[in-house]
Amino acid sequence: MATTNDLKNGLVLKLDGDQLWTVVEFQHVKPGKGPAFVRTKLKHVLSGKVVDKTFNAGLKVETANVDKRGMQFSYKDGADFVFMDTETYDQITITPEVVGDAAHYLLEGNDAVVAMYEGAPLYIELPASVELVIEYTEPGVQGDRSTGGTKPARLETGHEIGVPLFITTGEKVKVDTRTGDYLGRVNS
Repeated sequence: MATTNDLKNGLVLKLDGDQLWTVVEFQHVKPGKGPAFVRTKLKHVLSGKVVDKTFNAGLKVETANVDKRGMQFSYKDGADFVFMDTETYDQITITPEVVGDAAHYLLEGNDAVVAMYEGAPLYIELPASVELVIEYTEPGVQGDRSTGGTKPARLETGHEIGVPLFITTGEKVKVDTRTGDYLGRVNS
C-alpha cells in the first residue's frame, strides 16, 4: 500500500478490483480553497488505454509488485517471442500481444526489460532508440536534400518508417522506439 503522495512515474497501481494501471503522469495540486488532490494520467497495462484520474491527497492506493528484469531477445518460435533472462539464463516465451509494437524494433540479441507480475509477462520496454539497417528504400534522385520530404523505408525487422529522401538501402539509422520516428544516420 502507498498513499497518493508517494506516486511517481512508472509505478503500477491495482485499481478497480485487480486491474493494473501504470502512472504515466502525475501532478500534486494545492488550490487556494479546499483540500489538496493529485491529478494523474494512468495507462492500463494490458489494453494500453489511457485515462485521467484524480485522487484526494493522502488517499491510500494499492500498488502492484511488478518485477522488471533485463532480458535478451533470443529468437521467434512461430508467432511467439523467446527471451532469455540475462542473470539466470532462464528462457521465457512471450506472446505477440504482450510484445506489442516492440516487435517492430526487435532483432535477435537485442536487450529489453520485461515487466513480470505474479510470474506472467505484462509488457516489454525497449531502449528509447535502436540502430537498424535499411533493408530497402527507393533510390535517391539527384537534388534530394536533407530538408524536404520523406519516403518509406523497410527496416531489417520488416517494419516500415519514413526517412529523408537522401537515405539509401543498406544504411544504418537510429529509430525512436516510442514513436517510430527516424532520428538520424549512424556512422559506423
